[in-house]
Formats: sequence, structure tokens, C-alpha cells
Amino acid sequence: MTTPEADRSRPPRPEERLEQAVRAAEQALIEYEIAVETFRVEVENFSRLHEQRLGPLYVRIEELDAEIAEAKAARTGDPEDLRLAEEARARVQPIPGVEELLHGWMDGDGLFPEATAMLTGQAVQPPPRVRPSEGARKLYRDLARKAHPDLAQEEEERKRREEFLSRVNAAYARGDETLLTELAEEWAAGPVPPERRPSPAEELYARLEWLAQRKELIALVARELEEGAIAGLLRLSPDDPDGLLEEIGDRLRADIAQREAELAALLGQG
Repeated sequence: MTTPEADRSRPPRPEERLEQAVRAAEQALIEYEIAVETFRVEVENFSRLHEQRLGPLYVRIEELDAEIAEAKAARTGDPEDLRLAEEARARVQPIPGVEELLHGWMDGDGLFPEATAMLTGQAVQPPPRVRPSEGARKLYRDLARKAHPDLAQEEEERKRREEFLSRVNAAYARGDETLLTELAEEWAAGPVPPERRPSPAEELYARLEWLAQRKELIALVARELEEGAIAGLLRLSPDDPDGLLEEIGDRLRADIAQREAELAALLGQG
């Protein structure tokens, strides 16, 4: 039997430094994935709110632009004005599948009542809150760290974690703090993951290579998110995205009023 002094004096195994490197790389990758997924949900939710609240205003502006171009063409009869009017109308003309593309704001007959209500200032039911609360964010981060599939060494355990984390991601995307709490309790009551067994140096090197490749893939997703127009808008006001949408909506409504006045003037001169 070896003594504690003998254990301290023995030379380290060749794999120990590799094992430490793998553990550090795993934790770093998990934190990176959590950060990217959190940002992806925020961008997706903001994109949904942007479309719900401002989509009808953009549609109205395009319609007014087409009507203004058509009114000008009717007055002048100029071929160039007629061509511009046709192009403006083509941009507004509904296309097959427009219901899916506009997510229920418009069909072949025009705007739905909810969209019309928003444009005319009438009361309309606001879209549901989709930004996760701080409590939901904390629960999500904790669960993602504990149940992340990359911590599994056996395929069966990895599949269990992947299935569980997909449920966590779905609950977080809906901002369902109650369900996230239930999932946290479920995980706490579940089977304890087996301890890792020592791995040969070859397996550790392969593991590090896989982690590096995984990080490169996630970095591509992060870069695509960062370069998107919605992420650019979100960065303008990360603490008050609702206020930013209100500000943009006010500018769009002012643009609509200006176009309506221009159209009225053109029609009045007809």
C-alpha cells in the first residue's frame, strides 16, 4: 500500500496533462455553445417581434409607393413612369404561399383585420412575450451545463442528454420558466452520469481535435448571427428592444402619413 507521501512524489502519468486539457476544452466549448444559443434565441425572438409589430407598416409603405407611382403614371402617361409603376405594383402583388411567408399578416385579398387594426391605431392584442425572463435564462444555463451531451462518454448516455436538452431548448425558446423548473427537478432526480474512465493518449488527442472542430462549426453560426440585420438592430438597444421597435414604428408611421399626403395631392390634381 502506498503512502500519501509516495503518491505526491510519483511522476505524473503521461495522460494527465491531456486529460486536463480535454476537460478545460469541454467546459470552454459548453460555455461557448450556451452563449451562442442564448444569443440565437434572443435574435429569433426579436426577429419575430419585429415582424409582428412592424411587418404591416412595411407592407403599407410598399402599397402606398405603388399607388403613388401609378398615380404619377396616370397623370403623365410617360413610358418610364408606367414602367416604374408596374415594378412598384409587382413588389406588392401577392405571390403563391404568401400566407406562410408573411405569417398570417396578409393573404391574396390583402391585410388581415389584425394588421389593419395596427395600421389604423385601433386596439389590437399585443403579441405574446417571447423574451425569456432572467429566471428562465438562469435555469437554461444551469441545465445546459449539467446535461450537455458533450459531457457523456457513452453513446446511450449521450442520446439521453440530447433528448433532454432538446426539451430544455424548446422550453427556453418559449420563455417557459415553469417548464424549465420542472425539467431541472427531473434532471436532479435522474440517473447520475457515470464517472469518466481514464482514456489512452490517442483517444484524448482525438477528443481535443473533435472539440476544436465543433467550436469552428459553432463559430460559423455565431458569425452568421452577428452579421445579420436583426442582430444589428438588437445591438442598438439590447436592454430595451421593445422601445426600439416602438421608435422604428413611429418613424414608419410618419413615413406612411407623408406618403398618404403625397398620394392625396396627386389624386387631387387628377
